[in-house]
Amino acid sequence: MADSLNYKHLHYFWVVAHEGSIARASEKLHITPQTISGQLTLLEERIGHPLFDRIGRSLQLTETGRLVLGYANDIFELGKELADVLRGAPAVGTSEFIVSAASALPKTIVNKIIEPALHAEHDICLTCKEGPVESILADLAVHEVDMVLSDIPLNSGLSVKAYNHFLGESVLTFFASPTLARTVAPDFPLSLHKAPMLLPTKQYAIRQQFDRWTAERDIFPLIKGQFDDSALMKSFGQHGHGLFFMPSIIEQEVCQSFDVEVVGRISELKQRFYAITAERKIKHPAVATICEVAREKIFSESLTDSKTT
Repeated sequence: MADSLNYKHLHYFWVVAHEGSIARASEKLHITPQTISGQLTLLEERIGHPLFDRIGRSLQLTETGRLVLGYANDIFELGKELADVLRGAPAVGTSEFIVSAASALPKTIVNKIIEPALHAEHDICLTCKEGPVESILADLAVHEVDMVLSDIPLNSGLSVKAYNHFLGESVLTFFASPTLARTVAPDFPLSLHKAPMLLPTKQYAIRQQFDRWTAERDIFPLIKGQFDDSALMKSFGQHGHGLFFMPSIIEQEVCQSFDVEVVGRISELKQRFYAITAERKIKHPAVATICEVAREKIFSESLTDSKTT
């Protein structure tokens, strides 16, 4: 790895990466494709690793390319900010804050956790993404996101240098349509045995926890559906196809939005939530706000108007 970089070469790489091809970058920069190609070659030689895989006429970033692009985005965004300041624009402005949430998390939970960052003193422009945990952690590793939200901590089995920040936990509330709720509520949770259930797919930690809990008690629900998307699962539950569970901290929102009723809560089943960042000590003001509000307000609140086992 070189101890210095030619920033003109880096800028050519940055434009090519965003435009998707040397030809389009050539049109934008008003430089011949041969010149850009040559500058990219010099940059790759300086870095010691290829930045693109050339597949036919298209270019695909390598792992090193994604890492370099993350830093290049920061560098040229700062350059734009400097230019604005020198033109008389205010030095403090809106900054981009990118969060990726594990697709298993209910959208209401994600909103509740992230929303306080929009009220922080430092203005931000929020970008939210979602996907499988392994995929979004890979984005964190190459600095394409500032924070990952997950209900499972990063483990040592993944080759990602990042740190877990525990936000809190919530017991689970079980919901059903009014007709189904009247049937299963009186003898809950024993009434879960052979009751129609809508569950997350088995890849999710909370599903695995639920399966262990029921097996230990010889409670075997009738599984009517398995879902990757929690909103779709709630929609099926709204139409009476089965019971489903969600973290108790969004109990009121679920009842109001989906016209379902609380069947009961199981205190032994808890879903935990983590903010995962590339830094051990939190420095980003938006992440700091999220962690503070989650720990002191969101997960410290308790619901008292529902049945608990």
